[in-house]
Amino acid sequence: MRFVIRCDENPSELTEACEEFSALPYSKGFQAGLVTPILNALRPEHFLLVNNKSRTVINHFAGTSYSQRLADYPAINETGLQLVAELGKEMRHPALEEMRDADRFDMFSHWLVAIKKQRLGPVRFWKIAPGANAWQWEECRDNGFIAVGWDEMGDVSGMSRTEFDARRDELVAEHPDWTKGGVDQVWKFSRIQEGDRVLANRGTDQVLGIGTVIGPYEFVPGVRHGHRLPVRWDDVTLRSVKQGNWRSTLASVSKQRFEDILNAPPAEPPPEPGNGGDGPSPESPFSDTTFDLLAGLHENPTRDYYQGHKEAFGEHIQEPFQRLFLRIASQLPGPIVEVMETQSRLFARILKNDYGRGGAWDFYWGAFYPKGGRRITDAQLSMVIDRNRLEFGFYIGEYASDQRERFIRNCRENWEELARLLRENLEDEEILYGSIGDDNLVPWDEWIKDPEQAGIDVSVVLSQDKVLRTAEDDLIARAVRTYERLFPLVLLAIEDDPLSAIGDYLEISTDEPDLNPVYDLAKCAEETGFELATLERWVRAIQRKGQAIVYGPPGTGKTFIAERLAWHLIGDGDGFSDLVQFHPAYAYEDFVQGIRPQSKDGDLEYPLLPGRFLTFCGEARKRAGLCVLIIDEINRADLARVFGELMYLFEYREREVPLAGGKTFAIPKNVRIIGTMNTADRSIALVDYALRRRFAFLELYPDYGVLRRYHEDTGFPVEGLIRVLERVNQEIGDRHYAIGITFFLREDLAQEIEDIWRMEIEPYLEEYFFDRPEKTEGLRWNTVRGIIYP
Repeated sequence: MRFVIRCDENPSELTEACEEFSALPYSKGFQAGLVTPILNALRPEHFLLVNNKSRTVINHFAGTSYSQRLADYPAINETGLQLVAELGKEMRHPALEEMRDADRFDMFSHWLVAIKKQRLGPVRFWKIAPGANAWQWEECRDNGFIAVGWDEMGDVSGMSRTEFDARRDELVAEHPDWTKGGVDQVWKFSRIQEGDRVLANRGTDQVLGIGTVIGPYEFVPGVRHGHRLPVRWDDVTLRSVKQGNWRSTLASVSKQRFEDILNAPPAEPPPEPGNGGDGPSPESPFSDTTFDLLAGLHENPTRDYYQGHKEAFGEHIQEPFQRLFLRIASQLPGPIVEVMETQSRLFARILKNDYGRGGAWDFYWGAFYPKGGRRITDAQLSMVIDRNRLEFGFYIGEYASDQRERFIRNCRENWEELARLLRENLEDEEILYGSIGDDNLVPWDEWIKDPEQAGIDVSVVLSQDKVLRTAEDDLIARAVRTYERLFPLVLLAIEDDPLSAIGDYLEISTDEPDLNPVYDLAKCAEETGFELATLERWVRAIQRKGQAIVYGPPGTGKTFIAERLAWHLIGDGDGFSDLVQFHPAYAYEDFVQGIRPQSKDGDLEYPLLPGRFLTFCGEARKRAGLCVLIIDEINRADLARVFGELMYLFEYREREVPLAGGKTFAIPKNVRIIGTMNTADRSIALVDYALRRRFAFLELYPDYGVLRRYHEDTGFPVEGLIRVLERVNQEIGDRHYAIGITFFLREDLAQEIEDIWRMEIEPYLEEYFFDRPEKTEGLRWNTVRGIIYP
């Protein structure tokens, strides 16, 4: 009480009073928030009401770091009063004329911190690696984000720490190469706040970019490294650093260290892979020692050299090679595992079986081969490492079994059909066809005609430098993708009817397809009444983007024109078109994939089943021609929720992503999507920019010329109707809600028009002018009939 009386009677002694009161034994821990309401009530002109919200705002705007301790109150009170004086005019409002400036400031502080939840705390600094060896840096830089892995954790934004720890422990038990400390980085990452600063690093000696977090954490399902933060990259100058403790993905950085890096001079850009890189990635399974040992073995390919370095060969070549190859085996798809031996007798020996001459091979290799066969004689999906490179691919040796003869025969007899079936699999610049050592390489379609001439050797080759700069997970993904593409070559070696087996593997038909009738745009223009030039422009847009949306008000023929555009696109090909209609309850599980309960033998099962789009794409892969999916009423669903990772694939059509339910997925090259959007649907918000830039938008508003051309031969007095429609749409005053012309594209319009107007047009007008019924009354049939039939 004495403290309050003293401050009330002598406000100028606030500092001394706080210091003396804080020093008393019974006031230890006493905070300003307990007494400032009293002081403010007694002397509002001298004492601010200071709580956590107002203190946070004062610290933010003044650049101070005052605490809630009573000893800090005099300083924060003085600083706050100065802010109120400076901001008083800006905070005044006619509705709050009677309120004091200090009270307005208190209201503003509460609104900013408690209502808007604006982050005003101290800025923190982080270093975050954009993937092992910064493999994701270009994507992060170009698309404005930073990301981390451990995607199996899922969205952690709504988790408590207890829930997070429980989920983390489950996954660590499932993944022997995970650690709790590693996964805990996801928790830290998700709690990084807007305004924090980020360093993107490569290894322990490079900073690639410096940015500012501009939004909250989000989890993007179905993409690699789905835990993401939006970042504005302020500076992407390459800088050299020396940070031995930067081996983790995420680490905090002191303000001083951040500023030192920010002010560091630019570094020389690193050499391109293959031109003498700057050392291996810590995540690479191999090291400089690996290739040094193989180079030594090349120079001295003897048993003695191998025995003299046997322990090193085991540690740096055989052990990492075998681990890598077995991990590849674990990720191969079922159809390959069913045919190929992936567990036993996979690896060769370095020492030669040369009858005691003491030689050694200067490379190490492993292979998957047909079950029941032999690795050294049969067709194989192999992986080889030597002093210069790592390669994986398909191979049949010159002294192989009858599989070599069968392979050559099947290729020569079926090469035209194989060229059609395997183009998407084999046409890739990184895949080399022919004997690399003999420099006898040929294009894939030439090789498939006569593989014996160039050599039955198909490989993806990674240079020593590229191997050392690539993480193990990335090598695995690349190898699995290559083996998936090349597996049909194995079928050519082991199947007497290879086309059928390849068709089953690729899920495509090997029979001669029935082609769709040609539907040219001239006929489409005739049927729809649209100008040919407009239709041609729309088709070019669909082909360019891969997907488009026809949008406009009701009655403009959006679905009608979408179907005919689809007919044109699939014409003279073996493709097909399909239609799905979206609605507010439509979900990702319906469109992409999801768990659906099914009854089997009296028991309820919950299999993961493909949705409409995955089923559509599966069928499209069996066709060579274009396949078109029409999505009617596309804007009636929550598109971000329905599309999921497809949002990424719509923009990057040539890539593939892992789906939320497992396995990877890519949109086939022959798939096109046409959506229709009713702009008068007030219940659905307009699509956001992220979707808008992935689609071409084809506008479709009432075209009275189409109406005139349609009724040239029907005898209906169309000019009167057009005058009425022009008047109605002028009254509506918004082209997104205009009355379209398709209501009146009927040969028997003279008999039907009154019913159409009374039962279709008038109810629409009543809804639109619900608050102005007089507008509707002036547009009813009894009024407009005299204009249509003057």
